[in-house]
Amino acid sequence: MASVTISPKDVSELRARTGAGMMDCKRALEEAGCDMDKASEILRKKGIAKAEKRSGRVATQGLVVSYIHHNQQVGVLLELNSETDFVARNEAFSQLARDIALHVASADPVGVNPEDVPAELLERERRIAEEQVAAEGKPEHIRAKIVDGKLKKFVAERTLLEQPYVRNDKITVGELIKEASGKLGEAISVRRFARFQIGAV
Repeated sequence: MASVTISPKDVSELRARTGAGMMDCKRALEEAGCDMDKASEILRKKGIAKAEKRSGRVATQGLVVSYIHHNQQVGVLLELNSETDFVARNEAFSQLARDIALHVASADPVGVNPEDVPAELLERERRIAEEQVAAEGKPEHIRAKIVDGKLKKFVAERTLLEQPYVRNDKITVGELIKEASGKLGEAISVRRFARFQIGAV
């Protein structure tokens, strides 16, 4: 390949993008004829790039915490993610994870986000709401709006991030996480949880 001049600025940019070492970045840029995307691809194929380093501030580190209620009847496993291992080991992060697990045990959400609510559960709630509205004798032209309002309320009550936080109902769990995210300087997200209750299906 005709000699291509690789500037230190190009090497730094590729390094920031991929997390690979300086010499690996320089060689990849030479091989790619200074094409940044092609060089990234070369590093990824060689397994040198740290998989799309922090693309869009993705939270891929974190903790799995467990919470068992004092009556031994309810237990929760929860995965809370952060961007770095450094934050995942922080006591404030661990405490947040435990607080959210306790909330899950108390408030029994069905999913993390509104999108997580199962379609069949939404359908069932819609049917119930439609029957209630019809039984109340509401005018036909406003029934759909009332049903939508009831569904929206149901989703907010049953999804973790929308629920008022059990220890401070002035804020939602989502706001609690945003607050912690601001203090710790990283994206924080609940990836998933599982709630177990004696006798529940």
